[in-house]
Amino acid sequence: MNNLELQKIANEVRKGIITSVHSAKAGHPGGSLSAADVFTFLYFEEMNVDPKNPDDPDRDRFVLSKGHTAPGLYAALAQKGFFPVEDLITLRHIGSYLQGHPCINIPGVDMSSGSLGQGVSAAVGMALAGKMDKKDFRVYSLLGDGEIQEGQVWEAAMFAGFHKLDNLCIMVDNNNLQIDGPIDEVCSPYPIDKKFESFNFHVINADAHDFDSIRNAFAEAKATKGMPTCIIFNSVKGKGVSFMENNAGWHGKAPNDEEFKVAMADLDKISEELAGKEA
Repeated sequence: MNNLELQKIANEVRKGIITSVHSAKAGHPGGSLSAADVFTFLYFEEMNVDPKNPDDPDRDRFVLSKGHTAPGLYAALAQKGFFPVEDLITLRHIGSYLQGHPCINIPGVDMSSGSLGQGVSAAVGMALAGKMDKKDFRVYSLLGDGEIQEGQVWEAAMFAGFHKLDNLCIMVDNNNLQIDGPIDEVCSPYPIDKKFESFNFHVINADAHDFDSIRNAFAEAKATKGMPTCIIFNSVKGKGVSFMENNAGWHGKAPNDEEFKVAMADLDKISEELAGKEA
């Protein structure tokens, strides 16, 4: 898939994020938007997954360790065809299967998550199981940069590095903001790369909003043998929506009706620009 096609899908993912969070009147748009391009690349180019056979034992696995950004995962799964796009507006509604954090009963979701630090531990277990069963599938897990303040993350990293789980690719959405503000002012995890390297990870730095950079990072990760990989994706919180970009206030709140209109106008403008490039 070429970059323009991926950009168009990613923009639809962003529209799905804004639409679902607005409909729910709750949720986490900022970190969902910063990871939208990575979600898109994972499901439309990188991972071996099939919406028609979501339980294929040989499929690649993805664990959203920063589970509060479920709106981004759901929007990508819907675009891929795991469930109807129209269902996104039921996010967090009573009776809806699309709740505020990923649940394993949702088509395409491999692990329930939300308690920060625990998702990556589950991903490490999946990767070890794949090795023990001599399977070829790969395991991917996305963490928030605020999430890596959790000690359990480093227990999982130590285990993965020690067991040389080269079928594991951990990603950090490094948008530098968490609910209370800049991560380096709350409880700095920097330098992130040196920390993962010390746990025997191959570390790659990439641009979360450049599909060439994303593609190259995943290719390098797949080619790495004898050790797990961590890709640090440098990103912009709230990417694509003018008033949400680099604004910690949009970590965990929904746009009101007027803000929703502005956000969708921003994303519609991007759609028009992409359509012009196609023409």
